Amino acid sequence: MDNLVICDRCGSDACYKQEVSLDVNLYWCYGCGFTSNTAMKMDSEFLKEQMEILPELYKSLMVEDEIGKIWMPSMVNIPNKGMVFADGTNPTNWRWAAVLATTVKEEEKEKFKLKSGGYAEWKMDMSTIKHFDERDYIEALSYIGILPE
Repeated sequence: MDNLVICDRCGSDACYKQEVSLDVNLYWCYGCGFTSNTAMKMDSEFLKEQMEILPELYKSLMVEDEIGKIWMPSMVNIPNKGMVFADGTNPTNWRWAAVLATTVKEEEKEKFKLKSGGYAEWKMDMSTIKHFDERDYIEALSYIGILPE
């Protein structure tokens, strides 16, 4: 069952909860932009795996809520729309960044070869980058066109 709940990180009433199984729930807060799940607890194997691949900024922004879930910034990448991600140097100097997708031009196709064969149709255009404060996460999603403005 999917529904909106109060975010255990920021207190927003725009936290999307998705029940994946009896034991696993996913959380994605549209108020602060952070995500968590019931498997992401301190010393869990799942968290250890995440720590191996996450950028340093994401690791430094992680926070544990009152019931033990670890929250981290989300990252959205919609190939034909754009991307939203945490951008900055440390926990006191970061914002959400949003960039728009653009089509890959014929002359640049070779740079966008897919491992599975063929070529990517879309690329992220960093010249369109726009920054948003933490509590303006919804505006960042709107900028790339996945939520109405």
